Amino acid sequence: MVRPLVSVIVPTLNAGMMIDALLTRLEHQYRAPDEIIVVDSSSDDNTVAEVQRHPEVELLTIDRKDFNHGGTRDYALRKSIGDFVLFLTQDALPKDEHYIDRLLAPFDDDRVALVYGRQLARRDARAAERLVRSYTYGSASFVVTRIDIPRLGIKAFRATDVCAAYRRTAYLAVGGFENDVLTNEDMFIAARFLDANWKIVYEASAEVIHSHNFTFRQQYSRNYIQGVEIEKHRDILDNAPLTGEGLSMVVYTVKHLLRQGLIPEIGRFIIDCGFRYVGNRKGKIDARRAAKRNA
Repeated sequence: MVRPLVSVIVPTLNAGMMIDALLTRLEHQYRAPDEIIVVDSSSDDNTVAEVQRHPEVELLTIDRKDFNHGGTRDYALRKSIGDFVLFLTQDALPKDEHYIDRLLAPFDDDRVALVYGRQLARRDARAAERLVRSYTYGSASFVVTRIDIPRLGIKAFRATDVCAAYRRTAYLAVGGFENDVLTNEDMFIAARFLDANWKIVYEASAEVIHSHNFTFRQQYSRNYIQGVEIEKHRDILDNAPLTGEGLSMVVYTVKHLLRQGLIPEIGRFIIDCGFRYVGNRKGKIDARRAAKRNA
């Protein structure tokens, strides 16, 4: 039996402080990738020089203005050779040398189209951010199919290209990522996979270290863009509401912060959630207005 080929794709922009460690970790995986592609958005730091220290890595360069989360990843995937194509962000570091083989294991089921891994917070993550990661990416693996959508709602479409793997044939069968999507390309293709009766797997044993300490302004902007895109794609998401899942996350985080006696962190987290909510809400409203103008 011929061993399937594995490609890893990493989009970068000014990743000079972290890309060497990531590429080194990938090159030392127990199941080494057959191909690593870095697609760089014309970085103006030392990213290219750091990538060139790894002669087996293929470097693709695009204009910064041409980057978007769906089209850029689709471009790189179609240039890759892998039967299974893995995506990582530049700031997601596999925890150990077994990340790839653990992420690939669920593909033994030939109906699995997408597998995504677990995100562990960095050491410098705020307490609330650490809890949000643990709530969103728990220790138990699970499989999602089309019949789970009524039960799970928006959670059925959860996936993340921070650390994900795709079956090439399934990806192409549903048309791949959209070429002009600002964010959540992983969620939207997950919805199409489920609609086409493919399976999605969360593999908790495949771990990466990844988290953010966003400012309130950054949370607003991030959630505004998500609101725009989710509103534009509400039909393929079965109009599943976000509010219930968001409230559960808030309750979980506040409860654990209380147990730790981190009262000031609770206040900051509540304000942070307010910026998330307002940004998401404004994005949805603006998307609806734009749709009406273009109707």
